[in-house]
Amino acid sequence: MADIIVVDDEKDLASMIADYLQALGHSLRVAFDGVGLREAMAAASADLVVLDLNMPGENGLSLARWLREHHDAGILMLTGADTAFDRVAGLEVGADDYLSKPFALTELEARIAAVLRRRRPKIAIGAPALAAGCLAFGSYVFDPNARSLVDMHGALVPLTPMELDLVAVFATHPGRVLTRDDILDLAPPRSDEPFDRSIDSRITRLRRRLETDPTKPELIKTMRGAGYLYPKR
Repeated sequence: MADIIVVDDEKDLASMIADYLQALGHSLRVAFDGVGLREAMAAASADLVVLDLNMPGENGLSLARWLREHHDAGILMLTGADTAFDRVAGLEVGADDYLSKPFALTELEARIAAVLRRRRPKIAIGAPALAAGCLAFGSYVFDPNARSLVDMHGALVPLTPMELDLVAVFATHPGRVLTRDDILDLAPPRSDEPFDRSIDSRITRLRRRLETDPTKPELIKTMRGAGYLYPKR
């Protein structure tokens, strides 16, 4: 998943885009003008900037040129003016792609994925190859038939049956927000293990076993007020 900054002076639109992309597992920040973008990039670099072309003050063309000169971020430009001049101008200053308003969020998602693929052409070093029937779970591989999880070095990760049930649930539902009731239905308590009344506690224990930093989970993200998400990769 990617670190994305959405820059648009239409605050409702910027927030809607950010909420949608965050639900897909991306890390999102929002800025409403050039000043906000510059501050955001100074705080932390981004993988991609979704940049509105027509904004008061410094416009998207100027900002795209600045991004190209000072940062290595992908640029997807948005505009309400669908003219050849705007498209060419945006691409000439370094934009990777161009999308006219209004647009479907699914198309935005697809174009973002395409930009990220072009900018990240190589498979992550150390990522395990998937055997037939196996599922990726972050840097791990889950084998539903053998009910086993191995790390990037091929070492078996010792998990309890209930923990493997949770892995199976998320590995088979990438990109889908699962409520606590969904998880309880898909991974009910087992008679051979003590029943934990809290799905949250079960997920917290699994994070401690699998996440590099359990306080900043990348495998199983908390979607506030909605449930949990294993981001689609």
